[in-house]
Amino acid sequence: MDIETYLKEKRELIDSYLKSYFDTPSEPSILHEAMKYSLFAGGKRIRPILALASYEACEGDSKNIIPYASALELIHTYSLIHDDLPAMDNDDLRRGKPTSHKVFGEAMAILAGDALLTEAFYMLSNARIQDAGFKIQDNDASCIMHHASSLKNSTPITHYSILRVIHEVAMAAGAHGMVAGQVQDIRSENSEPDRDTLAFIHLHKTAALITASIRMGPILAESNEDTLIALTKYGKNIGLAFQIVDDILNIEGTTVELGKPAGSDEHKKKMTYPALFGIEKSRQKAADLISNAIDELKVFSSEAEPLREIARYLTKRRS
Repeated sequence: MDIETYLKEKRELIDSYLKSYFDTPSEPSILHEAMKYSLFAGGKRIRPILALASYEACEGDSKNIIPYASALELIHTYSLIHDDLPAMDNDDLRRGKPTSHKVFGEAMAILAGDALLTEAFYMLSNARIQDAGFKIQDNDASCIMHHASSLKNSTPITHYSILRVIHEVAMAAGAHGMVAGQVQDIRSENSEPDRDTLAFIHLHKTAALITASIRMGPILAESNEDTLIALTKYGKNIGLAFQIVDDILNIEGTTVELGKPAGSDEHKKKMTYPALFGIEKSRQKAADLISNAIDELKVFSSEAEPLREIARYLTKRRS
């Protein structure tokens, strides 16, 4: 399969939904503007796409879960806004554009991040697609509206599975997941690289939300436990690999490629895989993790091919 085409098609579906969702202005308008600025500043939508792909691997129609998958992008965007703040990494660029606090001021950036995080859980808890005001005109959107209409009367997605997803995402995004990783990342700056601390940072800061994104598929599809376990292992492996590749790109990539200052990890003395193991060992570690992730998918048929290709794609990306 052509993974670039697949990613582009899924990204367009996610973007169409998000643009429709935020199409109606709200007050204060400056907050609405700040939320949209970062949300639509670019990005590959990897986390929601992983949710869609995992749902497809469980023989579901990914168009049925677009609102739930899209909520993941709001959480990811909030984390980037806060990560860039002067009190955190103090970055001026994100995805090639001035960071939120550079455009709207530090206070508004904090509040925009808060609003996106909270809105994500509102979106997740909204059990009917039509309630989100999805009104797009293209063919893909028409397909989604058709599914939404059928789901209104007899949705295959139960309230219990949505509750499970909310629990998963909350665990992955908060003090037991991403926030814990961010805290340890800050506390470890200027420290001697340590294997256990590094593993904690990467598993929580990056892999937790990626794994939750993958687990969303089988949970919403109400798959069996073996399926959930296999996809969880896949998620943890690619989540770690994703961060290791990020660490390598921060050294080898350019500011233009990355959309943010290259070499910032070394400048801030961040605890990274290259700092502990060197570039080549880190590259091999990422490759091993991707191989392990793909191996976990051996119990799946061709429906999981997008997940296999996404795993391979992650090691080849340049941004």
